[in-house]
Amino acid sequence: QVQLVESGGGLVQPGGSHGLSCAASGLTFSNYAMAWFRQTPGKEREFVACISRGGIGTEYRDSVKGRFAISRDNAKNTVYLQMNSLKPEDTAAYYCAASHTSSRYTIPIIATMFDYWGQGTQVTVSS
Repeated sequence: QVQLVESGGGLVQPGGSHGLSCAASGLTFSNYAMAWFRQTPGKEREFVACISRGGIGTEYRDSVKGRFAISRDNAKNTVYLQMNSLKPEDTAAYYCAASHTSSRYTIPIIATMFDYWGQGTQVTVSS
């Protein structure tokens, strides 16, 4: 049974930093590109960042480039999202997702390309 479990959500002040983790089990982690999506009430889930299964490549949505960093540790079956210079518009439920890819270089960014999802963790940016 595949499980993706996010942790690290919370309340952060604008301009602050915060980190999220997602621990995966029940899958061969190194065969999956890993991503973070986010969603606010009444809106579509949106892509935030993705890292290829080999960790070679990353991709970010424009609004978080230069502020967020995705990384992974294949030995720990864990993917991370470091968020810096947080803004109120970053407030959302953040979801971890896994996409089985045949290439070490593939970086999927569309939600339908992902096979497994976590339950989400809330990040609120507010003073």
